[in-house]
Amino acid sequence: MTEIRTPRLLLRRWTDDDLAPMAEINSDPEVMRWIGDGSVRDLDETAEDIERWEEEWDEEGFGLFAVELLASGELIGSVGLSVAGELPEVLPDVEISWRLGTQFWGQGYASEAAQAVLEFALQDRGLDRVVAVTRLGDEQSENVLRKLDLVLDRETKHPEHGFALNVHSIDLTEYEA
Repeated sequence: MTEIRTPRLLLRRWTDDDLAPMAEINSDPEVMRWIGDGSVRDLDETAEDIERWEEEWDEEGFGLFAVELLASGELIGSVGLSVAGELPEVLPDVEISWRLGTQFWGQGYASEAAQAVLEFALQDRGLDRVVAVTRLGDEQSENVLRKLDLVLDRETKHPEHGFALNVHSIDLTEYEA
């Protein structure tokens, strides 16, 4: 089982006990504001998400981790890697993303978890490049990307919804520099 420990977090595969807390995170409009079309997700949709994330682990050797606080064991969200299928122009790149409950924002958890996942992607999984896609105006995610040293690669539009997106990237050479 793939796990990553950081000073405050455990990044691990999903369990049945994660469904309810992740569904609560996904039902928060503030959390979902910048994700996809901004729609909240219910329990069934969250179960489908987790199933898809676990399938990607089995097929690709990477996926989205469940993120829990080491101190309490509380699930605080997800962070990880996925094939960037929603934006065909960046394929075959792998995307890093995160989603945390609002009570965990502003404490450095997203940066801490994402840094560990970036190292996992480029050093453990042997990826040559990682991208991150953000909606224009998502300053909190932009701040995390700056801490990870991802740079703006291009601006584009969401192929289905038409809103402006920024594609950031880092390759192995830049990461090791």
